[in-house]
Amino acid sequence: MCVGLSEVWSRQQDFQSESAKDRRRYLRGKPVPLVRNRLGQLWMVDRHHRLRALLELDRSVTSFGYVIAELDSESREAALEALQARGWLYLFDGRGHGPLPAAELPHSLLGLQDDPYRSLVWKLKKEGVIKPQPLIPYHEFRWGHWLRTRPLPPFSSARLGPALPAARCLARSEAARHLAGWRGLDH
Repeated sequence: MCVGLSEVWSRQQDFQSESAKDRRRYLRGKPVPLVRNRLGQLWMVDRHHRLRALLELDRSVTSFGYVIAELDSESREAALEALQARGWLYLFDGRGHGPLPAAELPHSLLGLQDDPYRSLVWKLKKEGVIKPQPLIPYHEFRWGHWLRTRPLPPFSSARLGPALPAARCLARSEAARHLAGWRGLDH
């Protein structure tokens, strides 16, 4: 339902500085994990920020992908239910409301809402405050949900600065120990 636009904008800057050949090599090295139903319809399970950034730059962009699961379904609704059952959908909007019905999931990455808390978590990961957890799907959303319940100054994806000092302290605190990627005061 949402992405952190700070990450999208950062990836756009990276892509704009690359040649077409470099971009193709990068995309080949970072294929999109996909789920396919019996009708051949595809759903992506990761790389949303990267592809949203590219789509905003070039609506005709294509990417590489690989199928990680085949679903025994013949409709979008049944496929989304199966993805939901596996924990591969995060059906909360950019304000943290949800879970929403899977049918409300946009058909295009361009329809995903901005979640400033997702942007904040991306920045904390980039700074090394939160450790990447590539084998734990959507752990960033769990961090965002947790931070949403904590007092932070007003901020947006375009202006993360006001919330970063408090968010760093919170992410390093013992209260965050239960979250995947917690580093404590080590970093």
